[in-house]
Amino acid sequence: MKIVKFETYNLLPRWLFLKITTDEGVCGWGEPVIEGKSTVVEEAVHTLGKMIIGEDPMNIEHLWQLMYRGSFYRGGAIICSAISGIEQALWDIKGKVYGMPVWQMLGGKCRDRIRMYAHITPVENPSVEELCKAAKEKVAQGYTALKTPIHVPLRHIDTMKTVETYVNKFAALREAVGKDIDIAIDFHGRVSPAMAPIFCRELEKYYPMFVEEPVLPENVDCMARIARSTTIPIATGERLFTPWAFRQVLEKQAANVLQPDLSHCGGILSTFKIAAMAANYYVNIAPHNPLGPIALASCLQIDTCIPNFTAQENIRLEDGSDLGKNLFKRAFEIKDGYIDVPTAPGLGFEVNEDAIKDYIYDGSWSCPVYYHEDDHSVADW
Repeated sequence: MKIVKFETYNLLPRWLFLKITTDEGVCGWGEPVIEGKSTVVEEAVHTLGKMIIGEDPMNIEHLWQLMYRGSFYRGGAIICSAISGIEQALWDIKGKVYGMPVWQMLGGKCRDRIRMYAHITPVENPSVEELCKAAKEKVAQGYTALKTPIHVPLRHIDTMKTVETYVNKFAALREAVGKDIDIAIDFHGRVSPAMAPIFCRELEKYYPMFVEEPVLPENVDCMARIARSTTIPIATGERLFTPWAFRQVLEKQAANVLQPDLSHCGGILSTFKIAAMAANYYVNIAPHNPLGPIALASCLQIDTCIPNFTAQENIRLEDGSDLGKNLFKRAFEIKDGYIDVPTAPGLGFEVNEDAIKDYIYDGSWSCPVYYHEDDHSVADW
């Protein structure tokens, strides 16, 4: 069997699908994308694709090494995201050839269903009432884990009022859903090393599930200092690429939960390796996924077969397309806050290729940019 063709599709709202075709007619799908840089990743996919056209798609690790190490410059968000989506598609092909889901080839299942956590951000910087209403709706749907972001923009050293405003909002949220529901907080790297310990100190009594990216992830020592300053579990990893980048986080005990993104970190097998590394440090995995249904499908394979799994992120769009509605012949279904372990071969879905035509766009989605009101300086998103 040989790889003969690469095809990419930019799909609304901000996704990039990849289809790899073999000379035996078996096709695999992946989702290589960087939010706001879709067309750049698309070009990288086709550049890397030229390296492995004609190769056997079954040799996944060899092809990964070839794409990653086959040039002088390695790593980074763009290259690793392109490799990730290609690698997902190769696993999809392999699973279809052998007639089994990817999780079965990685050792079998560790659970029968996969716990999901839901975003509760109905609007940017929601009011207390809007936030609590959204949370109660998700709980009514059966979710036992939620996530909400801290509001923006924030100053390097911000006011007491800013801290109190957010803490009071989270306190109201905790009151609204009770003590049986886990609530994670995404600091999104928006909070400075000066302010993160202050926010964490004030939030501790409301028992967050974890604080995600309390500071920017580039400085692991800084994150480790934040982790030592609070009893709240720290999560990070969506902006880290390859198992090598996670090594320092684990060695310096900078996080209790790792969040590799399977469309950025190197793909399915890289995440499997990261999970194995993390298990040695009693650290769990909660894969990052604000993307589309192929990224979700890849996450579900890993969620099924690793023992140290916490919960799976999913954005849950109103039209259900993030679960594959319309795009897949059979969409994933969330029941009482869980998805059953997928049993179909490969990544567990069949793409409705006629339907994806209705979602195609030019790939021009870009991340929002925030500014401080008083001086119009750029704030972290």
